[in-house]
Amino acid sequence: MSTPPRTHSRRLIAVVVLVPLLTTLALWAFAWPAARTAPRDLPLGVAGPAAATAQVEQQLARQEGAFEIHRYADEAAAREAIEGRTVYGAVVVADQDPKLLTASAASPAVAQLLQHAVAGQASADGTQVRTVDVVSAPANDPRGAALNASVLPLALAGIAAGAAVTMVGLRGVRAVAALLGASALVGVAAAAIAHSWLEVLTGDWWAEAAALGLSTLAVGGAVAGLAALLGPAGMGIVSGLVMLFGNPFSAAGSAPEMLPEPAGKIGQWLPPGAGTSLLRSVSYFDGAAAVGPALTLTWWAALGLGAVLLGSALRAARVKSGEPAAHTEPVLSG
Repeated sequence: MSTPPRTHSRRLIAVVVLVPLLTTLALWAFAWPAARTAPRDLPLGVAGPAAATAQVEQQLARQEGAFEIHRYADEAAAREAIEGRTVYGAVVVADQDPKLLTASAASPAVAQLLQHAVAGQASADGTQVRTVDVVSAPANDPRGAALNASVLPLALAGIAAGAAVTMVGLRGVRAVAALLGASALVGVAAAAIAHSWLEVLTGDWWAEAAALGLSTLAVGGAVAGLAALLGPAGMGIVSGLVMLFGNPFSAAGSAPEMLPEPAGKIGQWLPPGAGTSLLRSVSYFDGAAAVGPALTLTWWAALGLGAVLLGSALRAARVKSGEPAAHTEPVLSG
């Protein structure tokens, strides 16, 4: 049977409208955060006696809205805060010349920004500021390029795992087992490349593999779960969310506080951003501040896998009652 001309016209209009719309959305999602990168309430410490730090705080306050000031009694407390990922750096003011503490492992871009904003301003005023990198980025990845480059492959791995499970027709417990196994192997393979071969990750090997695997499972579970409930459209929804918003909003190349609001916060609620934060914590900071992103990824994975089981149960119930279940059929029979 031939397709009616009216149907062809609708499809033509859909293509003509949707392609530019998706392109515009993608350009906005990627270009907007990049074009508006700047510090916004970036956590920064100031350490030393109140009388000595007052002038430094006044100088930082001139950059309205740029920094969120945390006060510490001495350098030791400031270093502890940096190592615990409470602040990105700290200005230490004592009897001698002031000192800038940074953590390039937390974000090379932020460490460079602080040197320009703090040390550069002090040099302009005739004061010499010594910079100390408390938690330095690995020698093989001083600019964080490898970590930034890992966001997209992990997202694609999760999408591929969820799509593959759906397309081959795996359901219920078998689908969950396939997603768990695939994600675990992705984590092991990624850790072998990034840690053992490239040496751009420097923490506990198994903790890194677990973080990488959990990031993959969060995406894969969501893709397969929504597909189990909505059919193939579910795969498109999650894939679009992860690729169009999760990837550019992840702040892997800078920091969440460097992105325009609400992109920075949204990015940390999505798997790519949470996965990047978790990987930084377990690889460079001995697990400091890892609980939040780990819980975010766990919720994504748990809800996704739960949706897989629910979708399978609903389909079984429909089949048993004789109702059609066309929207939950796999793309490929298997």
